[in-house]
Amino acid sequence: MSSLPPFQRFLDEHADDVLRFLVASVGRHDADDAFQETFLSALGAYERLRPGPNLRGWVMTIAHRKALDVHRGRARDPVPVAELDPRAGARVAGDGGAQGDHWERVRALPPRQRAVLTLRHAGDLTYAEIATLLRSSEDAARRAAADGLKSLRKELPDVPATP
Repeated sequence: MSSLPPFQRFLDEHADDVLRFLVASVGRHDADDAFQETFLSALGAYERLRPGPNLRGWVMTIAHRKALDVHRGRARDPVPVAELDPRAGARVAGDGGAQGDHWERVRALPPRQRAVLTLRHAGDLTYAEIATLLRSSEDAARRAAADGLKSLRKELPDVPATP
């Protein structure tokens, strides 16, 4: 029965691959924090790990989950704007303006459709980014957007036909 290598050797063997993956996934700015979080999580679970697993695959799975956390965090971050239109709040708040009506109806959609449309149109994410965040395929994200828009078009004739 083989035993696990010391954690430091494990870290040394996989650090470059993990960092390269994280830089590609979340960008250089957030990669260092995600890298530290990855190996802190790995360290906490390393003692309980059974010998013989694919250690590289195991640590890359942890890194992937940390990258998802970064993307989720970004989706919650406010987006700075140069100047706020004072009328924008009233439209979004639902005072009867067209934009308010649209977002109220989007919030009433099924969860997957609501998430995809909100991430696409309010978060300005690509379908690939949405698929990563929702742990689905890009095709599934596109399908959910199309289904959501189809539902919205039944009530709102000015909703665009393409997602």
